[in-house]
Amino acid sequence: MKLGVDVLFEKHLDLIRGKRVGLITNPTGVDGALGSIIDRCRAHPEVHLVALYGPEHGVRGNAQAGEYVAFYLDEQLRLPVFSLYGQSQKPPPDMLTNIDAYMRAFDTQAAGKTVERGQLQAVDVMVFDQQDIGTRVYTYIATMAYAMQAVAAAGIPFIVLDRPNPINGVTLEGPILEYPRHSSFIGLYPVPLRHGMTAGELARMFNEKFFSAGASANDAAASGLGVFRQAELTVVPMEGWRRSAWFDETALPWVLPSPNMPTLDTATVYPGQVLLEGTNLSEGRGTTRPFELFGAPWIDGYVLAGELNALRLPGVFFREAWFTPTFSKFAGERCGGCQLHVRDRAVFRPVAATLALLQVVKKIHGAKLELHADYFDKVMGTSTVREAMERGEPWERIVARWEQGLEDFARERAPFLLYG
Repeated sequence: MKLGVDVLFEKHLDLIRGKRVGLITNPTGVDGALGSIIDRCRAHPEVHLVALYGPEHGVRGNAQAGEYVAFYLDEQLRLPVFSLYGQSQKPPPDMLTNIDAYMRAFDTQAAGKTVERGQLQAVDVMVFDQQDIGTRVYTYIATMAYAMQAVAAAGIPFIVLDRPNPINGVTLEGPILEYPRHSSFIGLYPVPLRHGMTAGELARMFNEKFFSAGASANDAAASGLGVFRQAELTVVPMEGWRRSAWFDETALPWVLPSPNMPTLDTATVYPGQVLLEGTNLSEGRGTTRPFELFGAPWIDGYVLAGELNALRLPGVFFREAWFTPTFSKFAGERCGGCQLHVRDRAVFRPVAATLALLQVVKKIHGAKLELHADYFDKVMGTSTVREAMERGEPWERIVARWEQGLEDFARERAPFLLYG
């Protein structure tokens, strides 16, 4: 198979030839041979890369979750690197159309420091190339959507170089986000937790379903469905990707999408275990197995593992585990808990499994388990799940309640899918 970046340089160079290119990327922006898209753009005589734009964790991927990322000048690349997870989440106009002035606003010594002035006045086309992980609760997709809104208002074309959904493009799970009440940077639009789409497919859906073809440039400052101007969007699809394929079936090398997404195993459990961010349980940050490990200082891993395995949840085994996070929740404290071992990913349902484990922890430890309503609801995309859990409804009934929504979403997404 071929990634969108490879297809771009082999077949569609006309999209960026002779143009001043802005690039939203991070360490996952590599081709099938691990060559960086940044280096490919800089090495090509007909491509003029003028600015980089970094999502959460930064262009170099070295910032931790939620960490402010500042604008800087990369002396090695001789390029300005703007943060879309620091001074702005959506590129302001000057960051796109008057780069030199924008640089001056942050550093009077920066403008013209690494490249000649006059070459940094505007971006002619914006390219998005980075690996998503198939779960709504991941800020890269919001960064893509915000950038699409900004470039549409500025009249700049937007190109998405597509990449696989690493946890396959078939399986859907979780409730549909309730818009606009629970819309946030960790989930903008009404899609399920596990959406089964690629970044390119989501871009098409956002642009055609949630942005308005008739919106004016001034409407881009408004909020709500259908008020953002549609982008001049081009998706460069992959070649040879099957919807049913997991990332390790593509023969592509895994590059960490973010510091706490070290392996495909992490991405497999993440659609459910990310819910623990809205609780007082450790989701394993600060360990070498984030999201696979979970627990708290007041949990006995032996007892918990026994209770969880008695449920016989499909495709997963819970192994007693003890760990001491080096940062994040319970840093420096020994925690008891479990590690999820996915034995059959075809039948494993991560969101259902996490709801089940939360109910078991509640059964054993009662009030010690806390659901932080605001953030838990943002992650879940609805308050109904938390409210049902607080009423003591069994997880099976909660899961059954969102099945109709998933069937409706499957029909809604169909026109925007690019792969059979």
